[in-house]
Amino acid sequence: MTTMVSNLELIRRVPLFSMLTPSQAESVAAAVVKRRFKRGESIVEQGKKSNALSIILTGRARVMATDARGREVILATMHPGDYVGEMSLIDDEPHSATVRAEIQTDALILGRQEFARCLPENSSMAYAVLKGLVQRLRQADRKIESLALMDVYGRVARALLESAITDAAGDTVIREKVSRQDLAKVVGASREMVSRVMKDLEERSFIETRDDGSVRIMERLHTLG
Repeated sequence: MTTMVSNLELIRRVPLFSMLTPSQAESVAAAVVKRRFKRGESIVEQGKKSNALSIILTGRARVMATDARGREVILATMHPGDYVGEMSLIDDEPHSATVRAEIQTDALILGRQEFARCLPENSSMAYAVLKGLVQRLRQADRKIESLALMDVYGRVARALLESAITDAAGDTVIREKVSRQDLAKVVGASREMVSRVMKDLEERSFIETRDDGSVRIMERLHTLG
């Protein structure tokens, strides 16, 4: 009973759980497990699923993203009251970043089933909106990572690949004419720089602009983005 009371007191201090009904709070308190992470230990790992929500009680953790070349960027620092893992629990996708304890960190761990009980029904509009917000957040994380780690070539390549579709012939294409001005705003570079990069990509056969203004993406562009 002591543990139950202790957990209940702990979750009541976490802003995330402040709106729970008394019965929901008791249910969460009964299911939550306290865990200590040593300095440098991963709480969640990029590309993997932990199937749990982790709420920081004490300590500090860093949110890190790593690109295909192994380069790291710090996206955020987490403090007591912050939580991680909720995006994967909502959309069932792997974690988009690694969260690593910067100093000794205590956290409350809540499993998927118990977390799901605190969410709207899967069929409700609220859940659909929630899932949509998670997807937008993942895209924002990827853009932050891209801006921090990639040069302009890499950012342009990533933006082109994300805009492309596969047509009936099996080619990877961008059907609409690619606006250099819009592309510059997406990648955070000047229009002149983006125009030079696009011209160079064309000359080196990474992309091909067709007569109708559409752009064909060559497979090798993936090596840049």
